[in-house]
Amino acid sequence: MDIGANNPNCFYDTPCIDKLAESGMRFTDGYAANPVCSPTRYSLMTGKYPTRVGATNFFSGKRSERFRPAPLHDRMPLSEMTLAQLLKKKGYATFFAGKWHLGPSKEYYPQNRGFDINIGGHHLGGPYTGKKYFSPFNNPQMEHDSPPGDHMPARLARDTATFIKENKDKPFLAYLSFYSVHTPLMGRPDLVKKYKQKAANISGKEFAEEEQNFATNSKRKVRILQKHAVYAAMVEAMDEAVGVVLKQLEESGVADHTIVFFTSDNGGLSTSEGSPTSNLPLRGGKGWLYEGGIREAWIVRDPEVTKNGSVSHEPICSIDLFPTVAAMANIKVDHEIDGIDITPALKGNKLNRESLFWHYPHYGNQGGFPGGAIRIGNYKLLERLEDGRVHLYNLKDDIGEKNDLSEKMPDKVKQMRTQLHAWYKTMGAKFLQEKNGKKPWNPEL
Repeated sequence: MDIGANNPNCFYDTPCIDKLAESGMRFTDGYAANPVCSPTRYSLMTGKYPTRVGATNFFSGKRSERFRPAPLHDRMPLSEMTLAQLLKKKGYATFFAGKWHLGPSKEYYPQNRGFDINIGGHHLGGPYTGKKYFSPFNNPQMEHDSPPGDHMPARLARDTATFIKENKDKPFLAYLSFYSVHTPLMGRPDLVKKYKQKAANISGKEFAEEEQNFATNSKRKVRILQKHAVYAAMVEAMDEAVGVVLKQLEESGVADHTIVFFTSDNGGLSTSEGSPTSNLPLRGGKGWLYEGGIREAWIVRDPEVTKNGSVSHEPICSIDLFPTVAAMANIKVDHEIDGIDITPALKGNKLNRESLFWHYPHYGNQGGFPGGAIRIGNYKLLERLEDGRVHLYNLKDDIGEKNDLSEKMPDKVKQMRTQLHAWYKTMGAKFLQEKNGKKPWNPEL
């Protein structure tokens, strides 16, 4: 809900992303494979659910609360075939810029996972070693520093544009993975000033209470009104950077035969660390299995396929990027993955998909409960891993997940829970562990 294309009442100005949506297809039901960063980034790179390798939380989030979390594999295995390696085999030049957060040391960095160039990607999840968005960045993977005060989103966009210009006569993959919008919240002064003035004209209740499933079971605030000036400045600066890249595609003469994907790794931060944005009407945000934590902006522009300003309601997920790009590049994937080619949806057709799954057996920093989820059609089942309680929602009628149908529809609950547990078993899912002699509920697989 942080871009105008999805939210007509958005507080943030995102003209470049909105223009991209007008020139391609916008997905209303696009998802991340996980409500936090590293697992979703793993899924984008591999086409697999992160549960397959136990990479189910940000690297390396091991918070213990009422119970100990599931064991965490805090790296993308070196044996995985990445999107970059897949394309590199077919002669693509490959470039990465921005946040990586997929392994603890250099052998896991982008330049060793199929990318010819790496600008800024390393093991940390925060913006930079020095926690800065303005130069000097103190980033171990910056080959050269920027002028004093240079802004990171602009720097990453310039480097991406340079790569496109230099490789316009050959096939290329430019993977721009913004650190924005991520804590620490730091905005460009001119944009912060703009949004402070804009926020002064907005009134209304800013926060409500959202459930927190930690040991205290206390309440946690959730933002319900967008008016955070610094966050807004970060969103617009990111949008400007997107515009720089899209403009370079035009200037290089390759826009009409370059496919563009735009998405995110988790929902907007609404329940912690300043609670800077609201995802309403979606419930919750980053770190939660409610729609606010996993439903993302998804825009795809394939000039030979998508119609300008088209919209699809087909459920898609970050696991689908890998197989879709492979199909577009006429590359056969000969190993097991979980995603599907979404090209039929880009043509306005239905996808042959029965269900999508999520698995987050952790206590995140944002207050979300450890859980699993499955979506089949319009129905979504949430399962709590502390005590086994379930919730059922009809997303078509209740996108805010306020009306729990689990007691009214026991047969639907049984059907969906059976499929979720079968998926757990297939994935080799790990669950909460006992703490101080107290054992959590675990599904009988």
